[in-house]
Amino acid sequence: MTYHNQDVTVIIPSLDPDDRLLTVVENVRKRGFTDIVLVNDGSATENLHYFEEAADRFGCAVLHHPENLGKGRALKTAFQWYLENRRSSLGCVTIDGDDQHHPDDIEACVNRMREDTDNSMILGVRDFDAENVPPKSRFGNRCTSFVFRTFCGLKVSDTQTGLRVFPNAIIPLMCEIDGERFEYETNMLLVCKNKKIPLVEQKIRTIYIDDNSSTHFRPIRDSLRVYGVIIRFFCSSILSFLIDNGIFNLMYALLKKQIGADPAVTAATVIARVISSLFNYTMNRKAVFKSDAPIRSTVFRYYILCAVQMMVSAGLVMLLSKLLGSGSFLVALIKIIVDTLLYFVSFRIQQNWVFRKQ
Repeated sequence: MTYHNQDVTVIIPSLDPDDRLLTVVENVRKRGFTDIVLVNDGSATENLHYFEEAADRFGCAVLHHPENLGKGRALKTAFQWYLENRRSSLGCVTIDGDDQHHPDDIEACVNRMREDTDNSMILGVRDFDAENVPPKSRFGNRCTSFVFRTFCGLKVSDTQTGLRVFPNAIIPLMCEIDGERFEYETNMLLVCKNKKIPLVEQKIRTIYIDDNSSTHFRPIRDSLRVYGVIIRFFCSSILSFLIDNGIFNLMYALLKKQIGADPAVTAATVIARVISSLFNYTMNRKAVFKSDAPIRSTVFRYYILCAVQMMVSAGLVMLLSKLLGSGSFLVALIKIIVDTLLYFVSFRIQQNWVFRKQ
């Protein structure tokens, strides 16, 4: 089926573009996309003429940031403009301005949105097994996909794709998502998962130009942003872990001779978990998940999780200590292993239930 593409807005965030930006605009116009919005994210003066030429030659709307605010902020600026000026449109598609998205793939992703009835986000996903993929890009994507699948249950094969299609119904939500730079694109996937907005994958060509030298992704700083929630949870958990195990080992050593090994494990676990959980709850609510859910409901859910996790931890430690021995050092080691396994389970439950945003 042939569609007319004038009812879909093309959004292109750009920082210090070159001639490829004009090539991208010209190619999408040839596919019938006449409503094109460029976001100048604080480009240098010598690069501004590309935006001016795009406006003059192709009638693009151009939005300007006086300084570089990040890709996430550029996208949100465009989404807000869209809501104020294009509410009668069908939706919008975001693409990169470096000519790494083929016009046929852009149109294919938009057509998937037209055929979809669930208000899904359409993702143009690349094949990272292709021979032309730079090794650092292949490793980075596989690592990111594995981490978010393991910790967050996010089953997306290309978490950093810039080719995404948004139907009208979900665009207001996109304006509310945290993140100003590259982490914003990951955050929107996590929010869609939590809001049960389907993520539909459309295979696209894997195009890298000059070994992806044009990317503005800063490997260390932006990776820390992309993995932000996981890193914060890890730091919060490490601090809580140190508090919990320090108190556990102290109390176990004090109580073992007085009440016996098994009761000492239970008592030490309870005392340590109460103290460390108060610290952990505060850190996770305010700094990790930044939840806006009521304190009453999050506290209730958090301590239900704590109680179950505490019983599972104590039960497994007692079981394994009976099998392997009840020496203080061995029990401490067993507890470390048990709580490490429970750590992964706890992250998923806290993210999806305890601190789920309103």
